[in-house]
This record gives sequence, C-alpha cells and structure tokens, in this order.
Amino acid sequence: MAYSFIKKEHEANMKIKRIIPAVAAMAVIVTPVVGSAASDDADTTINATINEVISISTSSTVTLNLTPTSGGVVSSGSDTVTVSTNRTTGYNLAVNDSDATTTLASGGNDLTAHSGTKTSPTALTNGTWGFAVATGTTGIGTNGFDASYSTETNNGSSTSKWAGMPASGSPMMIKTTAAAASNDTTTVWYAAKANASQPNGTYTGTVTYTATTN
Repeated sequence: MAYSFIKKEHEANMKIKRIIPAVAAMAVIVTPVVGSAASDDADTTINATINEVISISTSSTVTLNLTPTSGGVVSSGSDTVTVSTNRTTGYNLAVNDSDATTTLASGGNDLTAHSGTKTSPTALTNGTWGFAVATGTTGIGTNGFDASYSTETNNGSSTSKWAGMPASGSPMMIKTTAAAASNDTTTVWYAAKANASQPNGTYTGTVTYTATTN
C-alpha cells in the first residue's frame, strides 16, 4: 500500500517535470522580439534649363513721297524695330542691305546709297538715299548722327545727316544692350533726295535687320 502511494507520487512528479520544460519552451516561442525599423535615403537633383530666345519685328514698309524741284528735295520717314529676348546679357542689332546692290531701283533707274557713314554722316545729295539713328539712342555706340530726326516732306533746305546703307555681308551695328529685353524699340530713319531730272517711278529696295544675343 505504501509502495503504491510512493510510486504514484513519483509518477506525478515526473509528469510535472515534463510539463514545466514544455511550458517554458512555449514561452520562448511566443515572446515577441522588439527592434528598430531599418531606413535609408537618397537625393535627386532637378535641373530645368531655360534656353535663350530672341525675336524681332519691324514696321515692314517705309514710304517716302517726293515731288522734286530743280534744286532737289528731301523726304524722310521712320521704321520701328522691336526686339525681345530673355538673354540676361542683352542683344546686338545690326542692319544691312538685303543684297550686294545697295540702290533703290525703279526699272533701269536708281537712287544710289549715300556716301556718308555712321561716324561721319552727311546731308544727302540728289539721286541718293540713306538712313540714320538718333545719336542719343541707347546703345548706338560712336556715331555722328543728329540728336533727333522728324518726318520731312519735300524739304528743299534739309540739313539732316545720313549714312549710306552697307551691302549684305557687311552689317552696321546700330544698337547694343546689356540686359534682357521685352519689346525694346529702336527708331531707324530713312530718307531720299531727288531733283527734277530724276525719272518718276517707285524706287524699291530691302534692308535686313539682324538681332543677335550677346
């Protein structure tokens, strides 16, 4: 009887010993592992390149009407050249005849380019035409033009000073700027002189303006 009781107690103790490790093992399995999240970073540079642009427009046509006399008369008119550019260092404006022939022609008759220059402009002579930019124009550079010009119509005593138009391939600089521009205007004047011996007709020629970023 006593032996049986001792045996049962021993068997009970053995069961307890088996259960305890199992419970302990279970506790290890369900215990969460707490740690910090992993991270990394990288940068990207955004480059937006704004390219330079430039545009130019003119009045398209300058009309000079002359009713000549024996001594000759001068008529003049203006052209407005408009330039826009986003170039922060500005632009250059030049002008030249559209071809190598610098005359205004009507059939076989001509008005020849005046002999005056930008630095030494002079009054027109009969049978010639020329151009000018007022000496106070910003960026014109060294010149000998008049301080101002106004429209002349059949003026027989004109003393205004003019330069001859250079041929294609030899542009004359008439303005230089140093900043971006929006609708920046330059007034360019044109004139012709003729006397009564000049054959009638419409004398035509074309000039070309070139605007270039600095």
